[in-house]
Amino acid sequence: MERTERFYKIDRLLRDNRSVSLERFLEVLSVSKATFKRDIEYMRDRLSAPIIWDRELRGYVFEKHVEDHQAYELPGIWFNQSEIFALLSMESLLSQIQPGLLGQRLDPLKQKLRDLIEVGEYSVDVIKNRIKILNMGSRSRSIKHFEVIALSLMQQSQLELTYYVRSREELTKRSVSPQRIVYYRDNWYLDAWCHSVNAIRSFSLDAVRSATLNSDDAIQCDVQELDSVLGSGYGIFSGTDLFWAKLRFRPERAKWVSLEEWHPSQRTKFDEEGYFILEIPFTEEHELLMDILRFGPDVEVLEPPSLRQSVLKKIIEMTSIYH
Repeated sequence: MERTERFYKIDRLLRDNRSVSLERFLEVLSVSKATFKRDIEYMRDRLSAPIIWDRELRGYVFEKHVEDHQAYELPGIWFNQSEIFALLSMESLLSQIQPGLLGQRLDPLKQKLRDLIEVGEYSVDVIKNRIKILNMGSRSRSIKHFEVIALSLMQQSQLELTYYVRSREELTKRSVSPQRIVYYRDNWYLDAWCHSVNAIRSFSLDAVRSATLNSDDAIQCDVQELDSVLGSGYGIFSGTDLFWAKLRFRPERAKWVSLEEWHPSQRTKFDEEGYFILEIPFTEEHELLMDILRFGPDVEVLEPPSLRQSVLKKIIEMTSIYH
């Protein structure tokens, strides 16, 4: 519990009770007697808190009419890292919304959000100038057919797509039953049952060139089946054959990588030489391969041999550019 939070706890206990014993404070605050004494002295000397010891009640109390002590004011509580990230991200997303049907209805929400972010004398603009959230690698291209895709998802109707396959640089026609829309690494994807291949597939929405509603009802896949196909391995790519990658990071990099979560089912350990061993499941190596290469010589693929060969092939291709 941080010190400012303890001040608020002390204040609330004194306001809610006739008196509060030393033992009660120590129990609630989970601090030592010395720490509590320093907190009380700070509140008295720096915050002008009218806290006194009442001998008859054998406890701490506020002097009568604590509200009359105009000099007494608790410091503002600041946000933790997850709170400020969520609030500033929401504010940024709302400010980027293009004018549309929801414009006027979103204005009160925007104002409430700004009121929530502002702390004491600090305005939203001041906070945004001091704290920046940078979204790297996001695709700025607007999703032209997002509304149609979302509508088919809600109506549970089939969808006719013209989809651009980047790896083959060709347009394909797909009939799909939408299951869910996923926001991953600043990009939008559609998880769907693809009638063209009779399998579950994930489609990048910015690669959709056209989308048309179909009058046929969509096939509904079981959520567990979706997760088993799309969520069992590493990243956004799907597959049914599950493999395990075993990576070894140098001790210099290990201290940082050990704090990261690459996959909910990952297995980790440090070996006797201080190397960090990370084991993660994957079904398709493309995205995992890109994340491995960004660590350069700080990581080695131990298993499986196929992934190790793929990394080696990429390294050879890279070095050939600089010869």
